[in-house]
Amino acid sequence: MKKILGNRDFLKSILVIAIPIALQNLIISSLNMIDTLMISELGKSSIAAVGLANQLFFFYSLILFGINSGSSIFISQYWGKKDKDNIKRILGVAVVLTTFTGLLFTIVALFFPEIIMKFFIKEELVIKLGSDYLRIVSLSYIITGISFSYSIASRSVGHAKMPMIVSFISFITNAVFNYILIFGHFGFPKLGVKGAAYGTLIARIVEILFILYFVYKEIDPLAANIKELTSWPKGYLKRFFKTTYPVVINEALWALGQVMYSVAYARIGEEATAAVQVAATIQNLFFVLVRGLANACTVIVGNKIGEGKEEESYEYAIQFLAMSVISGLVLGVILFLTPDLTLKLFRNLDFDVYNLSRNLLMVMGLFYFIRTFNATLIVGVLRGGGDTSFSMYLEMGSVWLVGVPLAFLGALIFKFPVYLVFVLVSLEEVVKAAIGLPRVKSKKWIKNVTN
Repeated sequence: MKKILGNRDFLKSILVIAIPIALQNLIISSLNMIDTLMISELGKSSIAAVGLANQLFFFYSLILFGINSGSSIFISQYWGKKDKDNIKRILGVAVVLTTFTGLLFTIVALFFPEIIMKFFIKEELVIKLGSDYLRIVSLSYIITGISFSYSIASRSVGHAKMPMIVSFISFITNAVFNYILIFGHFGFPKLGVKGAAYGTLIARIVEILFILYFVYKEIDPLAANIKELTSWPKGYLKRFFKTTYPVVINEALWALGQVMYSVAYARIGEEATAAVQVAATIQNLFFVLVRGLANACTVIVGNKIGEGKEEESYEYAIQFLAMSVISGLVLGVILFLTPDLTLKLFRNLDFDVYNLSRNLLMVMGLFYFIRTFNATLIVGVLRGGGDTSFSMYLEMGSVWLVGVPLAFLGALIFKFPVYLVFVLVSLEEVVKAAIGLPRVKSKKWIKNVTN
């Protein structure tokens, strides 16, 4: 800890990059919290419906994160070299890929929402409510993808404040329209879950407009025209995909694994699904600092490798991992000790949902420091260093060989309550940490992808 506090350059990097990212994540998590709070007023069926419907967006957003996390590896290292032309080319690749991905998910959610909902649950009311929500919110997917690309690229070139400011604007917009449209205030119709979907769509439109305004006004490395975004030399895309395809596959299969966890929880019952949604919303609020550290680690480690300072990148990686464990221990203890306090926010929870949520939060607190360590390990260190293939195999193996089988074993065979199934699922984090730490110490993850 003394070594961390004594490194002024490291602390300055944390303040400039990690804190704005953490604040942005806090804003996003607060919005999810407000969404869940408002929807909880409509009953457990609405909570379950929106929670399960958003599993499709969760899957989509993780693919987006894979594409743009891969692009940020290049952008961070190119920024270390001050190579603006290649930064714009990489941004162009990311925007094109996210647009096509968004189009695919929009078609699925817009035209086949019932099929999506029936994959998770059998209750007719939950299926109907979730389908209504999906049809509307799907119109925001492409916009979200483009916003994602510019936001992550902005962080990678040292402009972490812009996405934070825009997220706050989006947060206010979404909260206001949710309040108006879910409950029918100020003369508007009472739309229930449909109102939540319209609120999200309006907020995404406002978000992309502000992002493009700030980028083309203030962030020169990203202010590219169509030609600059798409002038890819021969072999350029091949080199991009060689590094980024493991990240995309990693995020897609990890996200699909999380979706399968939701399927397992839904098999336990509607109460279990609602409880997971409530507990996960609270946990995500606690996770904002860790996401900030992990994303800052990606940028800073990538910058140092791009500058040719490989030994310094290793030292920074170790310091980030230490900070993630310390913060994880502190936040995990708070999460474990305060479930009754945090659940007071949800006034109309069913008695069974409340008790399940309480137990889930305590279990989440116990495993929290391992999750924070792994988030920085995978997203920050291994990806920031360009070691995308190893991180892919590590994540895929942990989720699909450990987590998913144990989830269905606990839910369907042992008939465990949802919080004990979550204990089984969390064993994947233990496996991940045990395999990942030796890789960090070996320094084999340090790879300059721009050479």
